[in-house]
Amino acid sequence: MVRLWIVLGVAAAVFYIYSVADCAFFDRSRVRGLPKPLWIIVIVLFPVIGGLLWFFIGRGRRRDNGARRTVAPDDDPEFLKRLGRDRDQEERIRQLEKELSDLDDNGPDDQTGRRDA
Repeated sequence: MVRLWIVLGVAAAVFYIYSVADCAFFDRSRVRGLPKPLWIIVIVLFPVIGGLLWFFIGRGRRRDNGARRTVAPDDDPEFLKRLGRDRDQEERIRQLEKELSDLDDNGPDDQTGRRDA
């Protein structure tokens, strides 16, 4: 029976420390119910009950705030548009490189290397 009390005491102490640290480092804008300093006082005055109240009532969930949901690349229209633009741009670069190499293969018209003369 003594072992059970020791284990419960250690578990309560760990829970107490964890709940105080979690409350202290938690984002202030997501705290519900009481202001953050009052939650810390409640946890300190009522260790186990205060910690349970903090986790069930005071600790707010993450808000989306219109955050964009992650979409697989093949389902994302912006990604697909960008792929099309990249493909078109690469094709244009290939055409320009081919034109330049054709111009280099033809050689200069005169000995000076100028073509506009």
